[in-house]
Amino acid sequence: MRQHRTMTPMNREWAIEKLKSFLTIAAVEYVAPPHGMVSVGSFKFKTSKAEAQAAAQIAERILDRVIPGWRTADWEEAKRQPMWRHREAAHRAIALLEAEQELQENLGSGAPQLDASTLHSWVWGSVQGLWSSGHFREAIGAAARAVNAQAQAKLERRDASEAKLLSDAFSTNPPTPGHPRLRLRENDGGDTFKNRHDGAGNFARGVYAAIRNPIAHEEDEELEENEALEQLAAFSILARWVDSAAVEKAS
Repeated sequence: MRQHRTMTPMNREWAIEKLKSFLTIAAVEYVAPPHGMVSVGSFKFKTSKAEAQAAAQIAERILDRVIPGWRTADWEEAKRQPMWRHREAAHRAIALLEAEQELQENLGSGAPQLDASTLHSWVWGSVQGLWSSGHFREAIGAAARAVNAQAQAKLERRDASEAKLLSDAFSTNPPTPGHPRLRLRENDGGDTFKNRHDGAGNFARGVYAAIRNPIAHEEDEELEENEALEQLAAFSILARWVDSAAVEKAS
């Protein structure tokens, strides 16, 4: 079974803010030994231990992404200071993130980025929960069902679904009783009208045959996140066409 998954890009500003907040909450102060005692003293959190531990939960997740080996790195230990390794890693991670952010802002990556939240609302709205929990295959199936349901509602048809429904809806033939059409533009008799609608019908058949159907029969194999995002984008394109099209019914 193929394992997933490609990690989504980190929100650097958020990560830096959380790490700086952790450093403030988990700051320590020196406690001198009682007068007359022979001791080197100790350190305690300026806030409470519970607050520091709570802040560390988020910090640890960020550190695992930015400095994967931070838990065992060979760093000089700050003797008797609780969470010294967390604070050292946080300082290092902030420096790395700020450097990356500066490079990104000034040089850019040179590659376009696709934000899943900008996909058509029929698609992203139906899969957001599944996506955030890493269920990418189920998310693609949910997107396919959502587009189908919206198309059925728009065309007022329940006798056909998915590829069959949309192939018929994008047909360049005139509408007939029970077979309304989706029109992406007016029929002016030109090639553009024919090409757009033939293409939309072929595209609908393609995404349901090549994406939706295999997903339904390969449940034990999870998708990589980037591959799933590409497939989600395909259904988003189809959703925009269906959503923007005018319905033409038989007179």
